Amino acid sequence: MLEYILEMINITKEFPGVTALSNVNFKVKKGEIHALVGENGAGKSTLMSVLSGIYPYGSYTGSILFKGKECRFRHIRDSEEAGIAIIHQELALSPYMSIAENIFLGNERAKNGVIDWDETNREAIRLMKQVGLKDKHTTRIKDLGVGKQQLVEIAKALAKNCELLILDEPTAALNDDDSNHLLDLLKRLNQEHGLTCIMISHKLHEVISIAHSITVLRDGKTIETLDNTEPVSENRIIRGMVGRELTDRFPKHEPKIGGIGFEIKNWTVHDPLDEERVVIHNVNMYFRKGEIVGLAGLMGAGRTELAMSIFGRAYGKRISGTLIKDGKEITLNNIGQAIANGIAYVTEDRKGAGLVHIMDIKKNITLANLKAITRGSVINEDEEIVVGKTYRERFSIKSSGVFQKAGNLSGGNQQKVVLSKWIFASPDVLILDEPTRGIDVGAKYEIYKIILELADAGKCIIMISSELPEILGLTDRLYIMNEGRVVGEMETSQATQVDIMSTIIKSSGGR
Repeated sequence: MLEYILEMINITKEFPGVTALSNVNFKVKKGEIHALVGENGAGKSTLMSVLSGIYPYGSYTGSILFKGKECRFRHIRDSEEAGIAIIHQELALSPYMSIAENIFLGNERAKNGVIDWDETNREAIRLMKQVGLKDKHTTRIKDLGVGKQQLVEIAKALAKNCELLILDEPTAALNDDDSNHLLDLLKRLNQEHGLTCIMISHKLHEVISIAHSITVLRDGKTIETLDNTEPVSENRIIRGMVGRELTDRFPKHEPKIGGIGFEIKNWTVHDPLDEERVVIHNVNMYFRKGEIVGLAGLMGAGRTELAMSIFGRAYGKRISGTLIKDGKEITLNNIGQAIANGIAYVTEDRKGAGLVHIMDIKKNITLANLKAITRGSVINEDEEIVVGKTYRERFSIKSSGVFQKAGNLSGGNQQKVVLSKWIFASPDVLILDEPTRGIDVGAKYEIYKIILELADAGKCIIMISSELPEILGLTDRLYIMNEGRVVGEMETSQATQVDIMSTIIKSSGGR
């Protein structure tokens, strides 16, 4: 019996001006859960794209052995036929089709060219039960949360009789409950059905809890493979990822807090789809210059809805209340007015709303403040290049240059481009919504330094994060939200995770 179900030998993959993988060697034992970790840009997703045929044979050098046989996949369908399935961070589901239709999309159950709906529905129900999905098989994907959509993707992979399942950041967009459910499912599929898994994740505590082995990539090279049967520490993994000890997760900082720069008074927002439903209830907050204020709360607490409604009413209907900046009331009826009044919002969805992927780095950076590089009605392209180079160097954006497409950057570097765009817009109030989601510890540290630099420049920083250690490690003061209300306020230096969760629980039980 083969010990290794997969061997990738001396894999090298180059893009114009960039070597993404350099003689990478990667082995996975049959029947194990194998984690692949590394900083953004380390080559993890590129390696899995080579394995799955997204980057076809001939576009890289090296060899792939699957179940002892050399494979030359020229298309993703080739790898699927061999028994390999990949689930990307951006799920490949059709929102207006049912669960059953999605499970067999491209793998239809048919007789004589006609779809057999009885078999399709019967098999879909069986697979849904296997992954713990209790909704009706006729439910449309758009009516499911992201956690359940992940389960549909896994059912879809199982329908293809996959023996090796690759999951790229499967819990990045999930709350804690959905993440735990997904990890428990992977353990059960592994233990009961012998499914071999490769999991890419930046959440090291999840990696440690589930993986049998952990391979570390750095700068496109294999650094080491760790045996996790006796769990290793996060610091041990981080040392391999960044090439040094990371003794402090958060930069040391002495805040320079000034007077109140921004206030929200009696702010109420109704659901845009159901105008009778109140999403934000009479919120009052203030923010001082040079201060980093955290918004803590569980998923669905209303933090993103609050932020977007402030940012030129990008969310909500029947919005009432007052915004005051530097002591004067301001009116922000659209995003243009928000930008003109020095308000910026860094969205949690950098791929869908933060960047234009087909545009290059310099164009993305200048997009929110074109007037600064425009003479008359003509963009000064030389000035645009200078701005792009300035921010690329200032924030250490890893790329081949400012002409590289934003969509080809790693997640951490994409986030730096989004931050650069809004910093170039010269805001006085910067709202950061999950600014480090899906980013490795090294890139997080760099982004933390950028945030602290902005605070030192006297900006009002409003930071939303679902990671309580991040909220506690970076902010000066925090508001706690639950069900669209502010249920607590405290100095971060006096707060603990227990304090935050206790406040949320008490507020839920108090109504």
